[in-house]
Amino acid sequence: MPKAPPPSPANDHELREHQPGAGQPKIEASRGNGDELHQNVAAGGSPTDASFLTDNFGHRISDNQNSLRAGERGPTLLEDFVLREKIFHFDHERIPERIVHARGSGAHGVFECTKAIPGLTKASILQKEGATCPVFVRFSTVAGGAGSVDTPRDVRGFAVKLYTDSGNWDLVGNNIPVFFIQDALKFPDLVHSVKMEADRGYPQAASAHDTFWDFIGLMPEAMHMIMWAMSDRAIPRSLRMIEGFGVHTFRFVNAKGEGKFVKFHWKPVLGLQSTTWDEAVKIAGADPDFHRRDLFEAIDAGDFPAWDLGVQVFDEAFAKKQPYDVLDATKLIPEEDIPVEIVGRMTLNRNVDNFFAETEQVAFLPSNIIPGIDFSNDPLLQGRLFSYLDTQKSRLGTTNFHQIPINAPKCPFHNFQRDGMMQTLVPTGRANYEPNSLAEAGENGGPRASAETGFTTFTANDERNDPAQKLRIRAELFADHFTQARLFYLSQTENEQAHIASALVFELSKVTLDHVRARVVGQLRNIDEDLAMRVAVGLAIDLPAKEKAARPPVELKPSDALSIQKNADDTMEGRKVAILFAEGSDKAAIDKLKGAIESAGGTAFLVAPKVGGIKVKGGTLKADGQLAGSPSVLFDAVASILTDEQAKALSAQGAAVQWFMDAYGHCKTIAHDEATQLLLDKAGVEKDGGVVAIDKFESVGTRRHWAREAKVRDLA
Repeated sequence: MPKAPPPSPANDHELREHQPGAGQPKIEASRGNGDELHQNVAAGGSPTDASFLTDNFGHRISDNQNSLRAGERGPTLLEDFVLREKIFHFDHERIPERIVHARGSGAHGVFECTKAIPGLTKASILQKEGATCPVFVRFSTVAGGAGSVDTPRDVRGFAVKLYTDSGNWDLVGNNIPVFFIQDALKFPDLVHSVKMEADRGYPQAASAHDTFWDFIGLMPEAMHMIMWAMSDRAIPRSLRMIEGFGVHTFRFVNAKGEGKFVKFHWKPVLGLQSTTWDEAVKIAGADPDFHRRDLFEAIDAGDFPAWDLGVQVFDEAFAKKQPYDVLDATKLIPEEDIPVEIVGRMTLNRNVDNFFAETEQVAFLPSNIIPGIDFSNDPLLQGRLFSYLDTQKSRLGTTNFHQIPINAPKCPFHNFQRDGMMQTLVPTGRANYEPNSLAEAGENGGPRASAETGFTTFTANDERNDPAQKLRIRAELFADHFTQARLFYLSQTENEQAHIASALVFELSKVTLDHVRARVVGQLRNIDEDLAMRVAVGLAIDLPAKEKAARPPVELKPSDALSIQKNADDTMEGRKVAILFAEGSDKAAIDKLKGAIESAGGTAFLVAPKVGGIKVKGGTLKADGQLAGSPSVLFDAVASILTDEQAKALSAQGAAVQWFMDAYGHCKTIAHDEATQLLLDKAGVEKDGGVVAIDKFESVGTRRHWAREAKVRDLA
């Protein structure tokens, strides 16, 4: 009998041996041109094939840190199948929720050009002062799922879709001007590390855990972003009070074809405000939808939030002189070096009609730009240009996601793309290709390209790059990971520096791996020795050895623009003040204070032990919220107008005592009458510049009182 043929390899579905971790090789570590860490299989091979990193088709990977570029500082090449597969797979890991930025809040509005700049760009919306276009904005957290809370320590997404007459322009950024990584190839690793740990499914919406800090400790390029993420920028008071940044370096191109680099900024008209960490934690319990509710209610009340669009414009000559690389997304350009020029204002004036149809289905694409705007060779941006288009197909189920109303342009669009799942248009005629000559037979031949008005890519090769080379490499200046991290830290007030140190202590205290904590603190020594010591003391560990820096930091002059507290507006606008009252309180005094708050642009919120009509001196008052359900963490300042009898009764209620204790501990203004002093004494509230009589509220109620903080909590 003939021998039976061996089983076909195609029928071998045993995948156990292919799982990650099936082989543990001996590792040789090295640093690349940009000081990125490479962990490679040691020379001489490995005892098992499973030790080698491959793509999904078994091709061994030589470099898992860098995309393939046309030159050291050139654009990313489409032929990089390693990048495309890695990003493609990552984009399709969640169905249907966004992998990152899953929890978002959106609103409609209008953008108006306030300063025309035709000499810099031919972008149609910036050609004439007074030109307007509709916008849709989506704010979001990054790490948590759609069901997480609004107030974790996290980056906030700030994505703007401008429906211009030249097509949609999507400026997809964050509330922080820099990012964790320099190359898009590392984005799946970053997000995997910060998301819930794979074996246990927690923590949700939190970076305070082992895998994130293990990744960070091995990636010194992330340390600048860590300074921002551990600062008060990551725990904003309101989405109406955050800045927005395009993050990357883009290009302006004018009608003559001349180009300059540009960075985009959104400056909140209400100014910057943050919470304290203790507030953020308590707000999460009191109102998980705090930011979403705040944005919705402000727009609903006609208090339309607004941002000024600013630009930093510079040329290659400026870029070449800097001690950092402008194509590095972990770097910013200090405003003292290139001032931000305001060219427009965006106002959000309409809430969505349907959260799913608009806020959930909106699809932002960094590749959506208009003539006059162009890309740079930033390797993080280059990867995003592929990733976002791909992920929208997965998330929204069809290549026709552009036909969903929230995504559709508000100018005409015509092309030869046809069919596909959920096609809602009904193209007519035979013309679905070009060139064609159907018009010669009297048929509609369809649209054609326009060399005169169509989008053309900026052609000058002035980014100090040799495109003849195809390399997996980073430019040398990308290796300076600490200069700007140190700049950011030294630009903060002493109080803000203490917040950063305390945030690091909190986060690292959740890390269970001793060597990870030590490595991160060792990295901090490259930023500031005092910061590293404060964190080490806070963790009760010996100061570890300083991690080696590929390039020592360059001392730069501090930038006040990087501090929230140095730029805080002393205003009542956008602030929400709670007024506590009870049966017998003086209605005239309450009405007077409420009127003063509202006339100054603030919002007054009446709080009482019970809701409904309450008899007070001079009539009846209805509370906006019940005391136990309206903790002081939800407000920017508090006031109290009570009778002696009610103050005595409330002093026996934990919710009332905690109401004042938290307001005091969070450095807020407390205005009170004589009767309330009993409650203040029980809450441990001491007299200072922010604890005042009711008639003094207007003069101090517009700000926090940070000098108090050292009395109410230990800071690192």
